[in-house]
Amino acid sequence: MKRGALIGAGAALAVAAVAAGAAGDADSRRSRRAARAGRPPMPDFRGRALWRVFTRLDHRTRLDVHDASGRDRRVLWPPRWRVCTQYPAAGAGLDRRATVVIGVLRKGEPCPHRVTAARR
Repeated sequence: MKRGALIGAGAALAVAAVAAGAAGDADSRRSRRAARAGRPPMPDFRGRALWRVFTRLDHRTRLDVHDASGRDRRVLWPPRWRVCTQYPAAGAGLDRRATVVIGVLRKGEPCPHRVTAARR
């Protein structure tokens, strides 16, 4: 009886794992597609410190960092800034020819609800 209960519990866990994998969201499907294409997926940097962008991306990646407030302030010390917007979106494949655009604000400033245009 114990062996039968153990096999039944294992089967239930396997079915639950398959169901959880099938219920994945669009971001996880996009990152899997990018990984199959040989391109690493873009991490989600929104809400994190700017220094994480520099440490997580390859040093050859073209990067455009700008002040998302529209005041055109210079970003001189990355630990004092946090990411509000990013392009490409999290999970998208990073192409070596593409430029990653990061919009930042000083820590403590609220991110705008909607950014209409990113400066490139």
